[in-house]
Amino acid sequence: MSTPGTEGSPLSAPGLRLCVYCGSRPGEQPAYAAAARAIGTEIGRRGWTLVYGGGNVGLMGEVADAALAGGATVIGVIPESLKAREVAHLGLTELHVVPDMHVRKQMMAERADAFLALPGGIGTLEELFEVWTWRQLGYHAKPIGLLNVQRYFDDLLSFMQVTLDEGFLSSQQHGNLQVGTSAEQLLDQLAALARPATGGIDYSRI
Repeated sequence: MSTPGTEGSPLSAPGLRLCVYCGSRPGEQPAYAAAARAIGTEIGRRGWTLVYGGGNVGLMGEVADAALAGGATVIGVIPESLKAREVAHLGLTELHVVPDMHVRKQMMAERADAFLALPGGIGTLEELFEVWTWRQLGYHAKPIGLLNVQRYFDDLLSFMQVTLDEGFLSSQQHGNLQVGTSAEQLLDQLAALARPATGGIDYSRI
């Protein structure tokens, strides 16, 4: 994994579209919600767009509300089944209701220039590993970040080192995950690596 440095100059990259994966629950530590709000606030401050799963609960709601409060465009993508449970955020700039999870994840990826995972459960981890796998397979070349709040991901990162040490993951792919503990520094790192999303990426192969 790559870790952002502490010295680079602040990067704004106006117009960048950041796809955020995070929990639909708040978690046990207040720091998780605070980190989600910090990401949303930074997205608004930088003039970026938030792309996320369209929910209004847990960390999903926190990041969306903070981004909206900061003046950001917020695009949500949610399956019909979850909208029917009344967890859809109805105050977004755009809310796309799609048939299933597969279409949701593909649409989110197509609209993003970079990806970021915050604390969450198995759904968040599945999304992170899927988009990381898509990069390994050459479906995209977009940067992927992991915000390690309160050392939440320490054990996961240790396990990923095991996959590298045991020969199941290349050092190149291991290094494609940008890891940080500071929201601002990690967003700077992703902005430096991001390129505007293009239609040349064929997600139909997924």
